Amino acid sequence: MTTPINRQRLLDRFLSYVCIDTAANPHTDKYPSSAGQWELGRLLTQQLEDMSADYPHQDEHGLVWANIPASDGGTSPAIALIAHLDTSPEAPSDNVRPQVIDRYEGGDILLPSGQVIRCEQTPELQHLVGCTLITTDGNTLLGGDDKAGVAIIMELAQHLIENPHLPHGPVRVLFTCDEEIGRGTDKINLNKLDALVGYTLDGGDAGQLDVETFSADAATVTFTGHNIHPAIAKGRMVNAVRAAAQFLSKLPRDRQTPETTEDREGFIHAHDIQGGVGLATVELILRSFDTDELKTYADQIRQWAAEIEQEFPGLLVHVDVRTQYRNLAEGLKKVPEAVSLAAQAYQNLDRPCQQTIIRGGTDGSQLTEKGLPTPNLSSGQHNIHAVHEFACLDQMTAAVEHLVELLRLWSEQTKS
Repeated sequence: MTTPINRQRLLDRFLSYVCIDTAANPHTDKYPSSAGQWELGRLLTQQLEDMSADYPHQDEHGLVWANIPASDGGTSPAIALIAHLDTSPEAPSDNVRPQVIDRYEGGDILLPSGQVIRCEQTPELQHLVGCTLITTDGNTLLGGDDKAGVAIIMELAQHLIENPHLPHGPVRVLFTCDEEIGRGTDKINLNKLDALVGYTLDGGDAGQLDVETFSADAATVTFTGHNIHPAIAKGRMVNAVRAAAQFLSKLPRDRQTPETTEDREGFIHAHDIQGGVGLATVELILRSFDTDELKTYADQIRQWAAEIEQEFPGLLVHVDVRTQYRNLAEGLKKVPEAVSLAAQAYQNLDRPCQQTIIRGGTDGSQLTEKGLPTPNLSSGQHNIHAVHEFACLDQMTAAVEHLVELLRLWSEQTKS
């Protein structure tokens, strides 16, 4: 007999988690980069302790660890379930006020701030009629990326503990920090995790099984000029702000940008500019499914920087390119069951499964590169990194059910 998932408890978890501001801060070297990640981690640690998980703790880096002991005699491999505590710094995240829409009736969604989630811009709303949706009030992001994943894993953990008849091997619970700024796996000890495969719960629509991600680099272009009082600036001032603007004008507008690409097309995205006359910086991210193409993008940036240096006598331009993560597709071949069993679990539940690519990355990208094959699973998050963000409780519940079946398959495979 199937034991139903506690939807209300799952919703209550999620609503409490999103009200803690855990936005990552890219302008600090601290880890984690924001106090809210410590706060949420402490709450999760206490909740894991209260549900009698094994050895729940928040380590010196803010990561939260726990273990759900095997119910099948311990013969199955350990499976790691991973989500990140931080949220994107690209939209306001303080004073989140979630709104619950019970049995969405269809059509555009008017938020309290006056912002509108429009169907024409959010096509997945068409198949969410009748579902329970959680939105923001239109002033902040929601934080479903990735607190939906956090809530799913927490509810799964309690569901397994409350239902010891459900067959599964050891389940490693891990909540990471600063995924949104590319540092999510920096402090993970894979020997401590001690798992055969991992799954990140950081995906979108139901039934999506992400088996490929972008490869990603970041670039900082620094323009060092010379500031002097404008009254005596002739022939002496070197304006770094103007140089940075001229550099940005060299980036293509009709191609190689997020707003002009789709599917497997990569891009160069200038997302931040700061500074003054004496010193200015431009931050860019480079994305492609082909890692070699990132080298081409970096060479383009260096070429444009060299041209600007020539156009502004006395200007110094420095380009720093840094590796962020790599496409997880190759690493998943190490343990193909990580994908095949996840797909089989959807099939067993009579649910569609689509193996998809992510125009972005997850902690799984870096974990796979480090040797732990880690595909990404749906968590019901939508319109991420925006004030139009929302999550679907029905899809979150379905994600817990999928994990129960997936863990059963891993247990069954060991016996066979």
